[in-house]
Amino acid sequence: MAPLVHAAQATGIATLALDSPGNRNALSADLVAELRAALATAAADPAVRAVVLTHTGNTFCAGADLKSPCDPADFVALLRETAELPKPVVARVTGHVRAGGLGLLGVCDIAAAGPQSSYAFTETHLGLAPAVISMPLLPRLEPRAAARYFLTAEAFDSAEAARIGLLTLAAEDVDAALEPVLAGLRKASPQGLAATKELTAAAVREALARDGSRLTELSAGLFASAEAREGITARFERREPSWSL
Repeated sequence: MAPLVHAAQATGIATLALDSPGNRNALSADLVAELRAALATAAADPAVRAVVLTHTGNTFCAGADLKSPCDPADFVALLRETAELPKPVVARVTGHVRAGGLGLLGVCDIAAAGPQSSYAFTETHLGLAPAVISMPLLPRLEPRAAARYFLTAEAFDSAEAARIGLLTLAAEDVDAALEPVLAGLRKASPQGLAATKELTAAAVREALARDGSRLTELSAGLFASAEAREGITARFERREPSWSL
């Protein structure tokens, strides 16, 4: 089986690319396991100052793999490990992000995206809720915007994502925009980065520690419900769910 996460390293930056374009880099059990392992490898490498998380294809991450979903507890572990990684994680997005993929984006310390990217919390249209991903996202997002987009599942663009706090920056040329960011990280000391990340990610870490078990149970219960089965089946059958007005 071909790897679903490709790792490369150059001048202090470990780049991890999600590479499962056939299912839009959805969060399958295998992809989550490979990403956790790749992050652990980067964390243990003294030559690495920061991690860039990116993707192949036109989707950064479509959320849960509805055909082969990962265990919610494993996804929470991935979010916790990313937040607790002693090195900054920088998201580089040039495609679409949906549902659980937004949690992965939100737990990154810095996030940059190009104008072709788009975003949507699609859970309510499937009989679900953005339960687990609320932990890294609610500490970062503008509250009114979070309520709107969590509830309505509307899609929005990179400019709006930057305005509400989902992105650090939106740029025409995402790589050019990241050059000074990565240059600054390369010049920083490992100790300085680890201690500073502990400060800046404190609210996210606290939410994951406090609410992880409760929201994992909520997510699992919603996925097992009759409404979610109907919503997911309707999505695969390309029809409206029974509750749609």
